[in-house]
Amino acid sequence: METTQNFTDCFKVAEIDLIYTPSYKISERPKVSSPESSYHILVGSWNKGKLGFIEEFKVLLLNRGNRVLGIYNVCRGGITSTTADIRLIFAAALKAGATGMILAHNHPSGTLSPSPQDRQLTQRIKQVAQLMEIDLLDHLILTSESFYSFAEQGQI
Repeated sequence: METTQNFTDCFKVAEIDLIYTPSYKISERPKVSSPESSYHILVGSWNKGKLGFIEEFKVLLLNRGNRVLGIYNVCRGGITSTTADIRLIFAAALKAGATGMILAHNHPSGTLSPSPQDRQLTQRIKQVAQLMEIDLLDHLILTSESFYSFAEQGQI
């Protein structure tokens, strides 16, 4: 009969520990109340020199009261595109204990219209979010001057 000790001797595995250590009190965190408020929080996290130059994808993670838990920088691409890994988005959301999220990416071209790929990715993330019981509240496309909200356009 194999013992637990023999099993662990055969297979070296890393211990997994879930920890989220915020550095601010909940009351000090910004609260998202509209697409415009999420735009201001998100655009403030962007490197201004890259907003109109390199496409990036970020996720605003929220608690049940729509207070910001954090902003996760999912990926950075090139001038015309980037590829967001859905697994990384949900790894960050689960680790933070998020119950809501707002997706965001910039269009360096200044165009606010979502591409077919933007729409498809939003729908895939929405499906996974529903399974994970995380509310996908919005997906914003940002420029330095304005934003497009999937929620305001009835696309979430």
